Amino acid sequence: MSQMSSAESGRKDPAWKYSTMVNLKNLSKFKCNFCGKEMNGDVCRVKQHLVGGYRNVTKCVRCPTEVRDEISEFIAKKKQVKEQINLMPDFDDLVDEEDFEDEDDLVELPQHGKKSIPTQGSTQRTSSGSVQSKLKRPRKIGPMDCFFTPDPDVVAQKQKGKGKQSKIDENDPYRKELMQRAYVRIARWMYDSAIPFNAVNYDSFGPMIEAIGQFGPGLKPPTYHMIRVPYLKKEVDRVNKLMKEHRDDWPKYGCSIICGGWTDKRNRTLLIFLVNCPRGIMFIESIDASSYSKDGNKMFNLLDKFVEKIGEANVIQVVTDSAAANVLAGKFLEAKRPHLYWTPCAAHCLDLMLEDIFKLPNFKKTFERAIGIHGYIYNRPSLLNMMRRFTQLKELVKPAKTRFATAFLTLQRVYQQRNNLRKMFTSEEWTKSKWAKEPQGKKTAQILLMPSFWNHCHLALQFSCPLVHVLRKVDGEEKPPMGYIYEAMDRAKEAIANSFNGNEEKYKDVFQIIDQRWNVQLHRSLHTTGFYLNPKFFYKDPRAAKDREIVSGLYQCISRLIPALEVQDKVTADLIKYENAEGLFGIPMAIRQRTTRVPGDLCSSTKLS
Repeated sequence: MSQMSSAESGRKDPAWKYSTMVNLKNLSKFKCNFCGKEMNGDVCRVKQHLVGGYRNVTKCVRCPTEVRDEISEFIAKKKQVKEQINLMPDFDDLVDEEDFEDEDDLVELPQHGKKSIPTQGSTQRTSSGSVQSKLKRPRKIGPMDCFFTPDPDVVAQKQKGKGKQSKIDENDPYRKELMQRAYVRIARWMYDSAIPFNAVNYDSFGPMIEAIGQFGPGLKPPTYHMIRVPYLKKEVDRVNKLMKEHRDDWPKYGCSIICGGWTDKRNRTLLIFLVNCPRGIMFIESIDASSYSKDGNKMFNLLDKFVEKIGEANVIQVVTDSAAANVLAGKFLEAKRPHLYWTPCAAHCLDLMLEDIFKLPNFKKTFERAIGIHGYIYNRPSLLNMMRRFTQLKELVKPAKTRFATAFLTLQRVYQQRNNLRKMFTSEEWTKSKWAKEPQGKKTAQILLMPSFWNHCHLALQFSCPLVHVLRKVDGEEKPPMGYIYEAMDRAKEAIANSFNGNEEKYKDVFQIIDQRWNVQLHRSLHTTGFYLNPKFFYKDPRAAKDREIVSGLYQCISRLIPALEVQDKVTADLIKYENAEGLFGIPMAIRQRTTRVPGDLCSSTKLS
């Protein structure tokens, strides 16, 4: 016992007081002082025996209550210390887990009769109760890590596809707590910097977080100078390299020059020039065109200059809006450069179609009434709150990218809420309000209770709804719309005709407006070619290969875009394979993906990989 007392004198774990080592040379066999049970394992097993409730060892039935409470309190304190250390947000070194796992449970055996001396780096307790342990150093990063660490862009893309946190983040409370702390710090930085919340949706945000995580603890934030000078130069070099990759694709696949314009708060007309190819859209230049945006000759010179800059052989089409100066400039451009197209913006043409439809007398009056109702309600906050209660918080306006699409959606929302609006303007709350006594309020209520108003709303929506569906398709970014416009316009006209049971007398005026915009401005042989080369439509309609308009547009497009006669002959010969679904066009996978793959998707995906 004297030997055991000397060994226990340096031990702070209370379990040493209530157990005895069976053999000093065997550190893993102890005997309980209360019940005499011998057990294999370290002192941690003794504590479990005294406290009870563990499946590894039976509970001591003779252990006094005060001893059991003492051991339980000791275990709880050690667990709390572990949790605090694991949740430390800022640290340079990690403490070895073994230093906190029953560090007083092990005794060094005397060697050759010498007194055991703690080795360097072993765990000891000081008189103040603090832990002195050998600390783990951060993992060293070697040259192989630079080559075999996963690309942050790829990892972020995979995590984005999963759409949720991994299971370890959900089940591990410590990692979850650290994750929450990281999110708090990221959010706080965004709040302090007034960064828009949608910045977390940028493609570059996820890879940044992944790269920080791959580095691990101790990453120092970049300085102001680093962000402003060296890393800005690196990003400029990366963008230039990316632009070079775009330029290398222009001769291979062709490209489109896009010219868009708007008026700023200073009434300046600004033009922006972009180049689109299968790899994506690239910004070229923006200019102040206030002095010559209304002049067709000057616009022609401007467009011609950009065609020369990109390379005429690389340009398939130049896209602008349908302003009079741009239409004239487009005609001049096609006359000078016979191997490219000028194409009006499809979204702008469709917006003008909606504008022309709303100019018809009945529709114009109905539209003005709907806008008046909207303005009357939204200019009075209390009345607006009343409307929201009756419509279950539904709004009467839904913004869109174009002006007349917004007008249509506003009219559609008013029509959808017609029952709730009529209930509101016939309710006791309305009749007792001050607005019911106002002339404008009486007029608004009269319009909303007028059956003819709702009939004209329904009629206007029958004409405009199919066109808005086409507008959404051509103005979206999910897939290139060129191969879908021709079919979409046919479907829109069919939908309008079917809504009137084929009674041409009811829709001939609207069809005249649509055909005028379509035939004069929007319809180009590029659209018929896109329809012909879209397997989704071509193989579905056996008449497509024999339709005079489609075939004529296809050959016009080939002769205009391909100057070399021998290449034209080769293309027309290959069209026979496409028409008969021979070769790769006839394999089961190609047939199965006719309706799912976007035309040109295979080409771009192979290239980008």
